[in-house]
Parts: sequence; C-alpha cells; structure tokens
Amino acid sequence: MASTQFLAPVAATDEEELEQTLRPRRLGDFVGQERVKEQLAISLQAARARQEALDHVLLVGPPGLGKTSLAYIVREELGVGIRCVAGPALERKGDMAAILTGLEERDVLFVDEIHRLNRAIEEILYPALEDFRLDIVVGQGPAARTLALDLPPFTLVGATTRTGLLTTPLRDRFGMTFRLGYYEPQELALIVRRSARILGVAIDDEPADEIARRSRGTPRIANRILRRVRDVAEVRHQGAVTTGVAREALELLEVDEHGLERTDRELLAAIAHKFGGGPVGLSTLAVALGEEPDTIEDVYEPFLLQLGFLQRTPRGRVVTELGRAHLGAEPARDTRLF
Repeated sequence: MASTQFLAPVAATDEEELEQTLRPRRLGDFVGQERVKEQLAISLQAARARQEALDHVLLVGPPGLGKTSLAYIVREELGVGIRCVAGPALERKGDMAAILTGLEERDVLFVDEIHRLNRAIEEILYPALEDFRLDIVVGQGPAARTLALDLPPFTLVGATTRTGLLTTPLRDRFGMTFRLGYYEPQELALIVRRSARILGVAIDDEPADEIARRSRGTPRIANRILRRVRDVAEVRHQGAVTTGVAREALELLEVDEHGLERTDRELLAAIAHKFGGGPVGLSTLAVALGEEPDTIEDVYEPFLLQLGFLQRTPRGRVVTELGRAHLGAEPARDTRLF
C-alpha cells in the first residue's frame, strides 16, 4: 500500500494543512509547465508499463512553483509510497542510511533543498542512486571493512533553487532534470479559480484575474493572496469575492500592481536612494535591509530581475530605469557601468 512518511514529523499548522489540500493530486490537474508535464507523463507511463522505478528526477526553480507538488504527483501516478526530508535536516550518515533501508520497491524519496546536503551524505547517495547499494563501513583503522547492502529500486526526487551549488557527481546521477519557470497570469487565474472551488469561495473571473496579475508568477503566492482575500471578504463583506474586495485586500497586503510587496520596494528604494542607484554589494544590501543575503538572492531578486527592475553586475546590484520609474524616482544622470 502506498504510504507517506516524513522525517521527524511535527504538528502541521492550519496553513500547512490547507496548502496540502490545494495541491494537485494528478498530473492532469497540474496547471502550467506544459513541456515539463509532457516529458514527465511519458516517463511515468513507461515506468508503469515496465513495472520499474522511475529514473531519478531533479526539479529546479524558484520557491513556490510546484516542485513539491510534482514530487507528490509522481508518487500518486506510480501508486507507491513517499518519504520526504529537507536536505539540511540530514546531518549524519546514519540518518540517510535509515531512510534508504526503510524504502520499499519503487518508492519515492523526496529531498527538498538538496543542494544543502553535506558531502558525507552525498557519498552515501552515490552508490544508492547508481547501483541501489548501501555501503556500510564496519570497524576502524586497518580492521575496517565495507559491507554492501542491496536496496530496492527507488526514485530520488530532488528539489533545488540553486543548481550551481549541486556537486557535479550528484547532478550527473539524475536521469531527468526539469526547470520550472514563472507562470503566466492566465495560468495563475486558473489556479486561483481551482483553489477557490476547493476552499468554497465564490469568486468572479475579474477578481481572480486581479489576484493572478499580482502573484509574481508564483502559484504559492496566488494561493496565499486568495486566502487573505477570503478573510477580508468574510470579515468586512458578505463572503463573496468581488473586484473591489480583492483590491481592498491587496492594498491591505501592500501588494502593488506589479505584484511587488513592501520588502521588494524597500530593496529597490535602498539601492536607488541610499546607494545612488548602485552598484551595491549583496552583503551591504543585506545589512541595509536587515535580511539574509540568501533570502535576497533566492526570494526577492529573481522576480525583480524578471521584471527588469534590477540588474546584477560584477560590482553589485543596480536599479534599472524601469525600476526607477516604478519607484517614481528621477532617472539616473549616468547609467554607464564601470
């Protein structure tokens, strides 16, 4: 029987349970990423026909685009169990050995933030991924010997926001690599309407489109905004989500027409006003904003770069003319980069 297992389970919050409810269960329910779905569907069908484990899958892309959902869809489509763990949580070889020996044939092992695995864990994974074998060292010094335990064929699904931090030997052991891109507003509108049906929220097409336009091309953000819009509709209005209610909620959330939140605007403003438009180094910018450099690089910058509001240069970050216009700032006197 298919099962779901988590390492060190904790009590799920209401928000986490709600997010699980909104996840698509089947590939046909997954909106967007059409090329990824097409390739994955063929591989899943072939694996089912041969009764084999699916080849290992690496999912790449910014947070909130559906990497975890796809891992669960793979499990659902294959009718097998799944074991989920975050890369940073695996600190000892014994942790990974226990997980690997607990897998059943064709199960899915989902490792989120796989780029943050330590090297000792990676070394255990190499023979496990390639030969379905677990090498255990018994004893120490000259008396040490290696025991090989056979593992059932399984599928590793790894998710990462930063492929550049993956070691080459680990990256090469994935048979399929899929890069997820940001969603178009019309795709996000479909997701908003689907989530609204699940949540029992009455919403017209126009407010669904409004939420979609301001969701930064990210389904997780679209669903988060929808939940907050629902709260405003229930508390201040009669429960139905109209365009006016959606705009009122978005204004309350400080989400502007381009989907930028307060921190995004503060980042742009800091570069434009405090540092003369840039260039400014990432560490300096992080201190000015009180944020971690990784958070700026992984969470805020990708969307600003996509909009063309921000530019990365060898000397640091620079606000573009589009970014200045969005802030209502004066154009730069000299836009040359030295």
